[in-house]
Amino acid sequence: MAEKPTLEGNLGFTCLADIFQILGGNSSTGILRITTPYYPYPGFIHFVEGNPIHATCGDLSGLEAINPLFGWAEGRFEFEEGEVHTARLIKKSGMQIVLDALRLLDNGDIRKLGPRPFFHDTGENVENCVQEGSFGTIQGPPIDFSFVIEEEEFRKGEKILRQGAHGKWIWVILEGAVSVNRETSFGTFTVATLQAGCFIGSFRSLLFHDQTRTAHVRALEDVRLGLLDTERLSRIFTSLTVDFQMVLLELDRRLSKITDRAAEVFTSHDRLPDDSRFATRLLEEGSTSEELSVILDGEAMVVGKNRTGRLPLLSMGRESVFGSIPFVDMGHEPRFAYVTGTKDLRTRALDVEALYKEYNQLPPAFRNLIHVLGLSIYHTTGILYDLHEKREFSKQ
Repeated sequence: MAEKPTLEGNLGFTCLADIFQILGGNSSTGILRITTPYYPYPGFIHFVEGNPIHATCGDLSGLEAINPLFGWAEGRFEFEEGEVHTARLIKKSGMQIVLDALRLLDNGDIRKLGPRPFFHDTGENVENCVQEGSFGTIQGPPIDFSFVIEEEEFRKGEKILRQGAHGKWIWVILEGAVSVNRETSFGTFTVATLQAGCFIGSFRSLLFHDQTRTAHVRALEDVRLGLLDTERLSRIFTSLTVDFQMVLLELDRRLSKITDRAAEVFTSHDRLPDDSRFATRLLEEGSTSEELSVILDGEAMVVGKNRTGRLPLLSMGRESVFGSIPFVDMGHEPRFAYVTGTKDLRTRALDVEALYKEYNQLPPAFRNLIHVLGLSIYHTTGILYDLHEKREFSKQ
């Protein structure tokens, strides 16, 4: 895309149907690029004189690629005006496409991608693209096989990883499902069920030293895993800017800390520090701020809310990142939580636009890792909310 697109904006303010109308009314020729934090692949729509002639999104093309994009309730769009050199695969006019897509959306035939609230009063919610059933069941995006160097099979019930063991391998689940379990003093705490497209391992595995595994992973059925080329992934990781690396490591920390918090509530041992020291409000819940900051000194805390009141999620220290990450939604700040800090807190603003451009240059497998890690944080946070709410209501 050009550095300064002809038209750009936020899907939260301008929906795809409106964009079609604008481009059609101006008989525009060029390429529309759409992204959302709820799907790792962008959508591309090629327009000639105001009408779409071709589209791609991941492995999809033509109308099969366009229709799902109408379910992207949040994200960004950029239209670059210019000549289009591609064959016409789409015969319908732009207006026909919009009317058909909106009908499919109303009928539930197009899946809506967007944040799923951790609790709701009306029973209605926007369905997450990979969420089926309760929090904790995760199915990943389409698999990028280009980083798979070996395949391994595990039988139903076989343990794939042991809590406390060491290793730096990362697998992608090709077929089957696995359970992720944490052993506690109160018994086994099930963190998640991972299905095809999800990963076993994290970015810490790319730091050239073995990592301590924080949970058991067991095959729930016969499973086929793809071993990833961690040396190649490590080279990509080390080529990233320091700020982008900090964001990725923050995602790892978030998952570890939110899992610890959920395990604490599961065992009725809440060890989060007293939040009376966190008196300075840094970021409000529901804020539209797109700022992202890294902590230089001091501490901060992410605090959510549910029907029973405040719910501290996790504390953060030096080199922790907080705010709006443009390419992933963890279900934390600023959408569902606010951030408070200590009086001695010092931060540095990160260049969000530069981070977003860096993300867009990553290979699909690397983006998939980020996407699934964000989903894992989101779903584990949902488990924490459920456990905390049940515990609070049991006290009444």
